Amino acid sequence: MSTDEAPPLVPGGTLITATPEEGRALAFQIARRSIKNIQPDVAVLKGARPAYADDADSLIAAAHVVAVEFQTIASANDYWRS
Repeated sequence: MSTDEAPPLVPGGTLITATPEEGRALAFQIARRSIKNIQPDVAVLKGARPAYADDADSLIAAAHVVAVEFQTIASANDYWRS
């Protein structure tokens, strides 16, 4: 993968995880990779950080993205079968 190429959206190519903790970590990875795919210019990403880093609405929106990803992963794992 070149430095200009965005990383794959689903690390490892699967949503299946052994535990909810692994699922939550995967949700964060997917959310971050989605942003990288949307805005591949790291300088632009870092340049915008001060605008949202202290904005509660922006942080809540970011947390919501992770929550939606986690919901998708949990569903794919049948909410961690017994």
